[in-house]
Amino acid sequence: MKPYDLNEYWKTVVNTIQDGVMIVDPAGLIVSTNRAFEDITGYSHEDLIGERCTVLKCTSCEYARDHKGCHWCAMFRVGELRQQRCAVTRKDGSTVHVLKNAKVLRDGEGEVIGAVETMTDVSDLLDKETQIESYRQVLLAKDSYHGLIGNSPAMLKAYDMIANAAQSDAPVIIYGESGTGKELAAAAVHEASPRKDKPFVKVNCAALNEALLESELFGHVKGAYTGAHRSRTGRFELAGDGDIFLDEIGDIPLSTQVKLLRVLEDKIIERVGDHKPIPVEARIISATNRDLQALIEAGSFRRDFFYRINVIPIRMPALRERQGDIPLLAESFFRRIKLRSGKNIQGIARETMDLLVNYAWPGNVRELKSAFEYAFIACRGDMLEPGDLPGEITQKANDACPEPQPISGDIDEIKKQRLIQALQSANGNQSEAARALGISRTTVWNQMKKFNIAAE
Repeated sequence: MKPYDLNEYWKTVVNTIQDGVMIVDPAGLIVSTNRAFEDITGYSHEDLIGERCTVLKCTSCEYARDHKGCHWCAMFRVGELRQQRCAVTRKDGSTVHVLKNAKVLRDGEGEVIGAVETMTDVSDLLDKETQIESYRQVLLAKDSYHGLIGNSPAMLKAYDMIANAAQSDAPVIIYGESGTGKELAAAAVHEASPRKDKPFVKVNCAALNEALLESELFGHVKGAYTGAHRSRTGRFELAGDGDIFLDEIGDIPLSTQVKLLRVLEDKIIERVGDHKPIPVEARIISATNRDLQALIEAGSFRRDFFYRINVIPIRMPALRERQGDIPLLAESFFRRIKLRSGKNIQGIARETMDLLVNYAWPGNVRELKSAFEYAFIACRGDMLEPGDLPGEITQKANDACPEPQPISGDIDEIKKQRLIQALQSANGNQSEAARALGISRTTVWNQMKKFNIAAE
């Protein structure tokens, strides 16, 4: 048997390791690399040997340099680096995120003869962290209130009314055009109230005819009408001492209005086909997109019923009345649909955001959400462009608002200034700045790169 060539033996071992391995001399010149290191960086063995390790432009080395002491790199002073996350620049100019460990090499007499460094490509892990961060931002979205998004004066007024209504047991009615978020507002009243742990039962009053609506609301006994083969509990009973949400209450027939009036006055219901009174404690929250006063004048809505349900009115503004909230809503829908679709779309182009802001949105927030659903299907690039939006938006946006209000640049400037302030408060510590902003350290690093903010 031929004797082992020890160098070839160790070369084979090192090249089998999946992590990148690099050895440098005390001056930082690269003297050896393995195949995994070359795969990670894109440089060949010949490219790297004899070059300084600074060719990789490692982000951790940028703030590890020790200019005050005798060592050109702080790692030689401290002796090792452990679990250091950083990014290196590949030969083609792209960036790869790695987890780095390094340790000084010494000879038998304790003299420094170089250093060995290992790199693990954590790009896939970073993608997962980014996705988790996106989920977190969606779930903990700023400028939101119980699922309602916006910080415009009109929305802040609605939030105040919701908060006040939540602390009362009086009937609440929510007015607003179709698509303005009336159901979300009703849910917010429930969630902000002492009844939040009790049932929240919803009924769409426009979806049922008179007989079915009364059975749905009050229940029925067996044999009450043809097809009633067994007794059924109504929504008022199911709501218990929680909340019952009557959507599209303007479409309720006059006969049903009379029965609901009795519920409001006496807190009693009767199942269809029965005369046994059943006490109920549920608070009524109603909503409509119709002009109830006009319906009263037309004789299709009872005035006494109107006075009983109109105790605490809340108005949800149309989207055209709160243009400043459109970017917040757009970003929220973008993040949610991106997570659901899995498409690698990076963002919303500035021209697209300008079109969104300048469109009249007759269908309000519901139409905006639908526009993003469409755009994600139509988009073939890495940004949502104007051509990805539904045709009616690109055709009518300029006519709807003759004075354009480009604002996406302003959002970037706000993000930049917030990041600068956070870094200054943290004395340049990116991890502390990330915690203060509620984002990941990777996001801080990416924003510093985007906004050309130098590390301290």
